[in-house]
Amino acid sequence: MKKKLHLLIMAVLSVLLFVSCGGEKETNSGKGEVRDTLIVANGADAKSLDPHATNDAPSSKVTVQIYDRLVDQDDNMNVVPALAESWEQPDGVTTIFHLRKGVKFHNGEPLTAKDVKFSLDRMKSSPQVSHIIGTLDRVEIVDDYTVKVITKQPFGALLSHLSHPTAAILNEKAVKEYGDSYGQHPVGTGPYKFISWASGDRIVLEANPDYFMGETPIKNVIIRAISEATNRTIGLETGEIDIAYDLEGMDKDRVREDKNLVFLEEPSLGIDYIGFNTAKAPFNDIRVRQAIAMTIKVDDIIETVYKGSATRANSLIGPKVFGHTDDAKAWEVNIEKAKQLLAEAGYPNGFKSKIWINENPDRRDIAIIVQDQLRAIGVDIEVETLEWGAYLEGTSRGDHEMYILGWVSVTGDADYGLFPLLHSSCFGGAGNRAFYKNPKVDDLLLRARNSNDQEERKALYREVQIIAQEEVPYYITAFKEQNVGLQKYVENFKQRPAGHHRLYGVKFKENADK
Repeated sequence: MKKKLHLLIMAVLSVLLFVSCGGEKETNSGKGEVRDTLIVANGADAKSLDPHATNDAPSSKVTVQIYDRLVDQDDNMNVVPALAESWEQPDGVTTIFHLRKGVKFHNGEPLTAKDVKFSLDRMKSSPQVSHIIGTLDRVEIVDDYTVKVITKQPFGALLSHLSHPTAAILNEKAVKEYGDSYGQHPVGTGPYKFISWASGDRIVLEANPDYFMGETPIKNVIIRAISEATNRTIGLETGEIDIAYDLEGMDKDRVREDKNLVFLEEPSLGIDYIGFNTAKAPFNDIRVRQAIAMTIKVDDIIETVYKGSATRANSLIGPKVFGHTDDAKAWEVNIEKAKQLLAEAGYPNGFKSKIWINENPDRRDIAIIVQDQLRAIGVDIEVETLEWGAYLEGTSRGDHEMYILGWVSVTGDADYGLFPLLHSSCFGGAGNRAFYKNPKVDDLLLRARNSNDQEERKALYREVQIIAQEEVPYYITAFKEQNVGLQKYVENFKQRPAGHHRLYGVKFKENADK
């Protein structure tokens, strides 16, 4: 009886999910027909499809299908050619890129050095993503297929950072044509071209027949915004979804145990954290932040929320990221010391505050656990849930007190994991939503950024991580593993370490029944 009831509930939820949101039911072709549409479930809708306007993960999972960059990274985080077929670095501040010839944008325009200069100059002027290309000084056009990128100082992470999704190369003509609405009409050179976007529901892409690496096997991609992880799992179970990102909790076990599905999980480059607005009382006092860090029992979060698919963290960057150190300390629980610190800070009876989350079930569960744990030191936390766009905008402005978010060191380099989160030039949307400022940390980060000596960079980043752990602008809950659920008939899908999974080359098994 229980089994029948479970199946009935699943069926009802599935109907609600896939019919009410979009009208007619989406399916691939039936038995004996050629499948031509891949349906992917993303955990949230994109904020913008302009890669220079935002750096959030849901948007990047879409834009990596539409755009290419000068360089890319392979599965081992090695920099490899992309739109640039080769490059050389004649000195510590100059990199010369040689572009592929014959590459076309989705609007038919040819890729030239003019578009590269336009894109990098535009990226440099964007407050959301300018930090990614560090000390970029200027871009010079040598000829139609050669550009010279010059930095103000040596920048050891330049090539890695140019592989980031936000370093996409745009078509100047298209950007100017669409103006302020370009984020809803993206034009790239990538394996898929943009067709339509029903906000809050789906983004439709179509294979680019002129892609320079060859046309991808699947003609159409529909990326659905499905915030509830359980609904993404139901979509897999009912066959409505082909690939589902970021499964949670017991849903992972359901997919593992389903003979028609495949579950993939591996360590990621991402962390989850609880952030404090250090520009606001009481979190402008280091003793308050340390007291909270001494109260949180992170093992409960790892066991209850992540179901063991995470490890205790000691830094904003994980072990797979260049520059990580084991010398930074993870916080240990000490309730009495925490109470003492609060009393010294002027809060002997605790205080009231709010913690912001978006519609992510994991973050909701973390917030509830932390809410309960902090009662031990008299801290009363109200959990407030915001829509994703409003959440990003509010934390960018500094409207929040506490908040829960994550960060992925996309490029595999400590500069990307530490500079945006800790440097005072990156307040708000650039990454530093804690509004943390420490002149010494600023200096260390700049010295590391402006060095080509990798051992020197490691030493500087070690010091930064130790200070950041001690001053706690962020309490890092865990080094996360990433996962994907997919149908058995889906082939050639690979997880990317940074979580921006590429759909190029993914195909359906021949003669597979759905």
